[in-house]
Amino acid sequence: MANTYTQIYLYFVFAVHNRDCAIMPEWKDELYKYITGIVTNQRQRLFAIGGMYDHVHLLVSMSPSIAPSDLMADVKRSSSRWINERQFVLGRFA
Repeated sequence: MANTYTQIYLYFVFAVHNRDCAIMPEWKDELYKYITGIVTNQRQRLFAIGGMYDHVHLLVSMSPSIAPSDLMADVKRSSSRWINERQFVLGRFA
């Protein structure tokens, strides 16, 4: 449809497995930059990112070209893999 404009804002909160306090201040900013890259690569716009030791908040402007669940699956999978590859935590991060 010509001249159609869609603007969808979604607020996501996701937690570390078992709500463990595993996101450390020493590498939190690197994690946030990495997550920003994931969202940008999916052609979505990240307005805000933040969180605490056990969870992350995202405010995203989304186009209808991707399902929110697909975006979050990519963010969670990729960021967990990134943390595990860098061995920021003892054991397996989830």
